[in-house]
Amino acid sequence: MVATTRNVKEFGKVAVLMGGDSAEREVSLRSGSAVLAALQGAGLDVHRFDPRERPITELVTDKFDRVFIILHGRGGEDGTLQGALDCMKIPYTGSGVLGSALSMDKIRSKQIFQATGLPTADYRVIRQHESVDLAAVLEELGGTVMVKPSLEGSSIGMAKVSSVEDFEHALQEAFKYDSNVLVERFVNGKEFTVSILADKALPSISMTTPRVFYDYTAKYESNKTEYHCPGGLPAEAEKKLGELAVKAYKALGASGWGRVDFMQSQQGEMFILEANTVPGMTEKSLVPMAAKQSGLNFKELCLTILETSFRTGA
Repeated sequence: MVATTRNVKEFGKVAVLMGGDSAEREVSLRSGSAVLAALQGAGLDVHRFDPRERPITELVTDKFDRVFIILHGRGGEDGTLQGALDCMKIPYTGSGVLGSALSMDKIRSKQIFQATGLPTADYRVIRQHESVDLAAVLEELGGTVMVKPSLEGSSIGMAKVSSVEDFEHALQEAFKYDSNVLVERFVNGKEFTVSILADKALPSISMTTPRVFYDYTAKYESNKTEYHCPGGLPAEAEKKLGELAVKAYKALGASGWGRVDFMQSQQGEMFILEANTVPGMTEKSLVPMAAKQSGLNFKELCLTILETSFRTGA
């Protein structure tokens, strides 16, 4: 996979959007700093840009030619920024407004996966202040569920529960982040992720953690999380998983680059969890790991992602 055949001058003046105001700000700053250093090392005219510190209208007044979006979560990954950049006619990396918005919304994503016949675990939606028989929901979904705020990333606000008492507490925590909460049947098995780059699947990665599930700590802080790339599947199963990831990504209208997460049941069936249109790019992140397995170093990966700004966005 070739990073780019363009001369560095063709990219023009590039802003790396990082930080922002979401719950994932710290991870975004780490991702953005890594991307900034890589693009500087490639000789590009690239600059740090934190929307918390300056209005995005300065992208126009400072005459930036394109934007590398590495804002995770709300305000960067949910379509709002993409819409603003479209209005300002500034090209940007990755998915457009619709793909970003749908991928960020776990509930809408599940509905689209079901409607298009893609495998995803059974679920219920619980809305704040709604009266719900939690015992009945637990029974309906197999006794153990994952509770997830619909519009958060990095496993923020998530919990695994199997009792009504824990369920109530998990909902209270999830409602701190969102008024709509996804309650999903727990799939007991191994977690996989497939990175998408230039609309093609990279080698899968499987993750194991001693924690209850692959949560924020396991992703960004723990030294005990183990990663396997490729994920250990037979060649045919690896191929099918990659194809499934691309189908899921396209079903949401997402494009360019990103990541699709899966759970594999004890019977070997893959269930789509969600898609991420602006995944992490830190030293512990999964997209760089998969890219390296494909023969791309971090600098080449960043250039390939920046290349998507020539065909998406404005």
